[in-house]
Amino acid sequence: MRLYQDGVLLSDLSVSLTRAGVGFLVGATLGILLGLLTARIQLFRVALYPLFTLLRPIPAIALVPVAIVWFGIGEQSKYFVIGYTVFLAVWLSTHHGMEHIPDTYIRASRSLGASRPREFLEVVIPAAAPHVFAGLRFGAALAFLSLVAAELTGASSGIGYRLNEARQYFLVDRMFVGLIQLGILGALLDSLFVYIGKKLLHWEAA
Repeated sequence: MRLYQDGVLLSDLSVSLTRAGVGFLVGATLGILLGLLTARIQLFRVALYPLFTLLRPIPAIALVPVAIVWFGIGEQSKYFVIGYTVFLAVWLSTHHGMEHIPDTYIRASRSLGASRPREFLEVVIPAAAPHVFAGLRFGAALAFLSLVAAELTGASSGIGYRLNEARQYFLVDRMFVGLIQLGILGALLDSLFVYIGKKLLHWEAA
């Protein structure tokens, strides 16, 4: 209650949401773009797929020192850590969805005389969309996980920073406040993605 009365609770929430939102947008955009390239263009697959596979097991918290060295202790380092985590999740789902489109879909579109651009827009994208959306949903959850890692070092505000501060002073009640915040945010965000998915991917439910 005191955190709310002092304005700290809402301030930390706003800061953390901004960081998670920017990191998610950057990571998701790059993940979809490069997932498309590695799945559909052989040159990009050969050049980038092994690199991204190597990066996937590296946890976000292990990149915090590197991010600080590269970008300093400002917001850019936090965006990098969050964006990195989201990017790999979205890239993998996009790559998988684009790469494993049933051949019957492609043969049917070509037998009907569809051009390559039309085939891509009306066959490839709808077929891969459920995988891409699943990657976005998973990436959104990972954005909050990596947010805590990003705010553990070099931050003076945010939910992760407040959790670390509470740990240092053994303020268990404040720890639970931060955990409850993260749980509620994650649940609301996941529900939002489920709702949007039902609206946009209506052919999957049919």
